[in-house]
Amino acid sequence: MKVACLIVTYTSAKQTKRLVERLNNGQFHFYIHLDKKVDIKTHQELFDIPNVFFVKDRVDVRWAGYSTVQAAFNGIKQITDSGIQYDFINLITGQDYPIKSAEHIIQFLETNIGKQFIEYKDFETDWTEAQSRVERFHFANLKVPGKYRLEALINYFTQKRKIPGNLHMYGVSTFWTLSPDCARYVVDYVEEKKALKRFLEYTWGSDEFIFQTVLMNSHYQNSIVNNNYRYVDWSAGGSRPKFLKTEDYERIIKSDALFGRKFNIELDENILDMVDAHCSKMVQI
Repeated sequence: MKVACLIVTYTSAKQTKRLVERLNNGQFHFYIHLDKKVDIKTHQELFDIPNVFFVKDRVDVRWAGYSTVQAAFNGIKQITDSGIQYDFINLITGQDYPIKSAEHIIQFLETNIGKQFIEYKDFETDWTEAQSRVERFHFANLKVPGKYRLEALINYFTQKRKIPGNLHMYGVSTFWTLSPDCARYVVDYVEEKKALKRFLEYTWGSDEFIFQTVLMNSHYQNSIVNNNYRYVDWSAGGSRPKFLKTEDYERIIKSDALFGRKFNIELDENILDMVDAHCSKMVQI
């Protein structure tokens, strides 16, 4: 069993190194997409770890822009073109952290070969508030002055947009654990359908729905488990989850999730120590 962890990050090299060390039991390989805005030398402590690879085709990632999808796509292509046989690709960020031991995660995946773990909701029935993400033009991916004013003007004069290919839409979360062939299927599907790719470039948060939409409209549909096994706390409100701290420990360890997000080593490193201690006890038992 080999798992490729695709880490899309722009944050603390120290935290990413700790994440790698926690999972590095010989069965995980790590592919790091470091945001193009960040000097890669900040992560030089990871350069000499044999099973750590940096994604060569780096993207300037913009929050809620298509660039987030492109960063994942570039990582998936490098992984699937590597010649190394992986059983799963696991997409995370540098602010995610395992809340189960590496051994537990491997055992879980070994018993679920052939399944795809990705959370989804139906746009028409369960996630109706997301429809404006695709029906309106969004310029999150652009770096131009006055883009939001231009965005409002264009939407005032245009009709609702419809996704090419008459795809039924699903989504809700960016993060997933997929087989390499399944992840590459999404990449090839989008990149071969030029109209779809152009459409996605002017949506909001396409990373939270394009994988689900393509897969739920494909032959992979029956292998999908509607769970990405991430512990996330949205209680703070807003469009981003709260940072997990020491006060969240009991809720975290009671979860059946494999990873938690998000953590900040500068804000509260103690919670990482506590989670590590708990996972060590699990291994000893």
